[in-house]
Formats: sequence, structure tokens, C-alpha cells
Amino acid sequence: MIAAIWAWLTSPESWSGSDGIGARLLQHLGYSALVVAIAAAIGVPLGLWVGHTGRGKWLVSAANAARAVPTLGLLFALALWVGPFIPGKAAFLVPSVIALVLLAIPPILAGTYAGVEAVDPAARDAARGMGMRPAQVLWRVELPCALPLLWSGVRSAVLQVIATATIAAYIGLGGLGRFLIDGLAAGNYVQTAGGAVLVSALALVVDGVFALAQKVIVSPGLTGGGPAGSGRWGRPRVRREIVLAPGKPGEASGVVPTTSA
Repeated sequence: MIAAIWAWLTSPESWSGSDGIGARLLQHLGYSALVVAIAAAIGVPLGLWVGHTGRGKWLVSAANAARAVPTLGLLFALALWVGPFIPGKAAFLVPSVIALVLLAIPPILAGTYAGVEAVDPAARDAARGMGMRPAQVLWRVELPCALPLLWSGVRSAVLQVIATATIAAYIGLGGLGRFLIDGLAAGNYVQTAGGAVLVSALALVVDGVFALAQKVIVSPGLTGGGPAGSGRWGRPRVRREIVLAPGKPGEASGVVPTTSA
């Protein structure tokens, strides 16, 4: 069985044509990117607002509760209710996108909210003490500090969308899910298993890309990265100590910079 799957994956015929692996892979990536972009456009601003103002926390709870809704059932319901009013191939695309966006919003919203809420209150107070306005505190302090959890929420959403987008093939959408659905319908279990391998491999590769991007986007000081005692770019941190002159209590003789261990 493994040899047959490998032969199918590496066969030039499997990669050629509009129904080949290459075309289906691009379709799957396109659907997933569209869904995650829409979900991030909704979830990130909403999470920032809830975390910054402290209002509307019920939205986060409601979004998490919405995860209990079965995506396949929601997909069929939307296809039956919305599909008849949409012409052409969009009748398959729109219900699938809506169902997957509803799946992707909760982790992005929860991660963004949790990241902003976890910001040290002392950092907010220091920013306000410097004269920053609320919007400046949000964009210059809270958002950079919230990036690790925000990005984790996006990564989680991406993996869920890539894995779940396969079910959109049930209502006629393309992507890698076609190999699973068509393989089961034709009794071609090699194609079905090969499609499952492709989806798993795509999820792992995309998650690896997002992990590398996180190292670039998020400051190592927020993730605990970098050598101990070093700054963002590996330079030693400098600690300033006030040295009192002997024989003159309370009088500072100067500020001496010392390198931390």
C-alpha cells in the first residue's frame, strides 16, 4: 500500500492537468489564504478592541462556544440556504468560505485578546506617563507585546483551515479534498490515502513557515529567545549603578555602566 501511494504521489500523470496535484494544491492554498485573511481582518481588530477596552468579553466566550458547531453540518446548511441565491461556481465557494471563516475566527480572536490582556500593567502606566494617547498605547505597547499570542492564534487558525478545507469538496469545491472525496467515491483508496498525506504534509510545511516567520516578526525578548543576559540582537545589556563616594553619605559620585552577567 505504501509503495502504491508513493508511486501515485511521484507519478508525472498525478501532477499534470487541471485535476492534478499541483493544481489542487494551489486551489487549496488559495482557499485557505482567503479564509485566514478574512478571519484575521475580523478577529484581530476585534480582539485588540476587547483586550484594550475590557469591553465585550462575551464576544470571546461566544466565539469559543461556536467551536462546538460541527463544520460539516454548517457547511451543508449554508450550501442549502445561501447557495440557491448565488449564481455560478460562487454557489460552492461562498458557503465554504463562510463556514471556514467562522471556524478560523475563534482562535485568532482569543489569541489576540489574550495577548493584549497579558500585557504588564506597568508598561501601560509607563506609556501613559510618557503622554501617549490610548491609540498610541495600543499600537506601540500592547500590540507589540501581544504578538506572540496573536501569532499563535493565527497559526492555529491556519492549521485548522488547511485540515478542514478538505470537507468543502463535499459540495463541489476544489482543493486537495477532491482526492479524498473522489477516491472514496471511486473506491480508489490509494488516491484517498495519497490525498490525506498531501493535506498532512501541507499543514506541516505551512506551520513550519509560520514558525520561521514568528522568529522574524516577534522580538526574541517576548519569546525568551536569544542568549541569557543579551538584548534583542545579542548585545550585552548594560546595567547602571550609582556608586556613592566614600565618606560622603548620600552623595552620588557618578553613574557607572556595568555589563550584566
